[in-house]
Amino acid sequence: MVESKRIEIPVGGKTVTIETGKYAKSATSSVTVRCGDTMLFVHCCVSKEPRVGIDFFPLLIDYEERMSSIGRIPGGYNRSEGKASDKAILVSRLIDRPIRPLFPKGYRNDIQIVAQLFSYDQQNQPDTLAMLGASAALMLSGAPFEGPIGAVRVSKVDGQLIANPTHQEADKSDLDIVVAGTHDSVIMVEAGCKFVTEDDIMEAVEFAQVEIRKQCDAQLQFAQECGVQREEFVNPYDTTELKNLINEVAHDMIFDAYHNFDRKYRQDKLDEAKKLVKERVEALPEDHYIHQIIEETGIDFVAEEFKAAEKKIMRAMILDEGVRADGRKPNEVRPIWCEVGVIPRAHGSAVFTRGQTQILSVATLAGPGMAQELDGVDPEVKKTYMHKYIFPGFSVGEVKPLRGPGRREVGHGNLAERANVPALPSQEEFGYTIRVTSDVLESNGSTSMGSTCGSSMALMNAGVPVKCMIGGVAMGMITEPDREPVVLTDIQGIEDFLGDMDFKVTGNDDGITALQMDMKAKGIANDTLRRALAQAKEGRLHILSKMREAITEPAKELSPYAPRIFTMMISTEDIGAVIGPGGKNIRGIIEASGAEIDIQDDGRVTITSNDKEGADIAIHMIKQMTFKPVEGMVCKGKIVKIVQFGAFVELAPGKDGMVHISQVCKERIDTIEGKLNVGEEVIVKIIKIDDRGKVSLTIKGVTEEEAANCQ
Repeated sequence: MVESKRIEIPVGGKTVTIETGKYAKSATSSVTVRCGDTMLFVHCCVSKEPRVGIDFFPLLIDYEERMSSIGRIPGGYNRSEGKASDKAILVSRLIDRPIRPLFPKGYRNDIQIVAQLFSYDQQNQPDTLAMLGASAALMLSGAPFEGPIGAVRVSKVDGQLIANPTHQEADKSDLDIVVAGTHDSVIMVEAGCKFVTEDDIMEAVEFAQVEIRKQCDAQLQFAQECGVQREEFVNPYDTTELKNLINEVAHDMIFDAYHNFDRKYRQDKLDEAKKLVKERVEALPEDHYIHQIIEETGIDFVAEEFKAAEKKIMRAMILDEGVRADGRKPNEVRPIWCEVGVIPRAHGSAVFTRGQTQILSVATLAGPGMAQELDGVDPEVKKTYMHKYIFPGFSVGEVKPLRGPGRREVGHGNLAERANVPALPSQEEFGYTIRVTSDVLESNGSTSMGSTCGSSMALMNAGVPVKCMIGGVAMGMITEPDREPVVLTDIQGIEDFLGDMDFKVTGNDDGITALQMDMKAKGIANDTLRRALAQAKEGRLHILSKMREAITEPAKELSPYAPRIFTMMISTEDIGAVIGPGGKNIRGIIEASGAEIDIQDDGRVTITSNDKEGADIAIHMIKQMTFKPVEGMVCKGKIVKIVQFGAFVELAPGKDGMVHISQVCKERIDTIEGKLNVGEEVIVKIIKIDDRGKVSLTIKGVTEEEAANCQ
């Protein structure tokens, strides 16, 4: 047997095992991570040379779920996993976000991490295990990774915080939060909540940090036992002379650009400054060091260092002057205006505009049959609320082909979706499937929070009986060594790009529904995080007040273009009769009525129709198929046969009863002729059902009130 090494890490009363040395030995490093019967293989490959011609760190994270992990074959025509699901994309982002900030500036070697889920007990959730495995694999790779990191999910059940809860425990909790960080600080937070307080969030974060420290200590020990020597990376390219040149030529122009609060003026001034810098660089001798490193690497060091100069000046403005690039104070929100009902035929629509960020959200209602089927490994099998986020190039003034959603779009859409879910009514209260699309019409920061706000208003405009309005705000942070960090409310694009934090918080007036924090710095102190949460609440309340200027409560009536839903209950024994052999009967109902029919296992039938007439046809046909005679029942039937002693009445297809001649009129008659005719509809009451199931009916015994109620 090959020699392997392993460690065991206690997490929340469970044991997580990490092992290396047995599998995928051609990878730079590879580990297996196991908790219970959930098991992942995590592989890391590090290129030996930097990639030429790029100005970013080429980190690629891929998370894959095998359907064999739960003993199933994938659905679909090809019976294969196919492209990554939204869930896999979200987990890939979850792994990427706390790892990326922990590589040194200038490191451009390709790194790929592949996390594969091969066994899933549907108890121990795999995402935090994948994050832990990615950190462990990086620690064993020798790459200049300034980790390790730990990752833990926290829920609260019966007043007790639980680390890495099962799906069942998380479903019972009002709090589902994933925290990742180093031994000393938090780098990433991702949460979906049911109106919890800021104190609840901080309590969970501090609880998670205890578990994270244990994970970090164990990984350091494991790397030492495996004899790994971490590469010490020193940027081989000295750009000091270029920095000095930019400072000499462009400092005053950049300073002027950032102290003028007109965005167009700033951009024009920066373009002018860049042009002057490039001219000075081009005028340098061909054999100058700056030309040499640009030619050797293919990296535009001029643009890179110009951006660094911008960053320094913008951050100094905030730290020293308390003024932001658009003139706002740190805790100010940009101007907001909103409107609803802007799309005539949509079931609900809203526009949310904050500064130069504008979102059009449109809500569409459909029957339960339009719920999204999830062919994944998680216990959740369908979704009745979906949010799609669309970010076209024109929103930032760029020429860009329209394509399907990328990882960023999937992540932003999911955040806005999670934000609004706690405010939605239950399926029992409002049986519709709901889809909201948020189109970004203009973007200058925090489009995901704009989508959250726009979605909430569109749902209210559509008449969805939401519990409350949901708003969201994006927070930032500027920090320098030995300086008190400055927390920024409602960050714009440049503050996100040049700042140290992107921290999004959503909720209503009283509580938080979703939260997402990413750091560009190497962590955030708990005191600063607590301050950011408090400042975010102030911003959220202000944004909610502006949203209420456009709409304050859900519309009383649904749009005339929205389908109507009707429900009825049938016996579970009758489900097969309604469906029919090969679905024949239910297809007949759909063709005759034009309605959408959905039948649940408990006998609940949902009929979705764009007009009441179609719904009435469907209801009548289902009642006919499931008809069961009961003594005393009053119903409408059709005379199908007349005999000497009475008439046979069809109560439902294949179900007849007989009206004896004595039960036709109150007076005595000798013949039915002239009183009843074949094909005539009559209202009858069931007066007797004998042991053989024969049904006796009366016409004369039906009262006027009973006849009126049966019409």
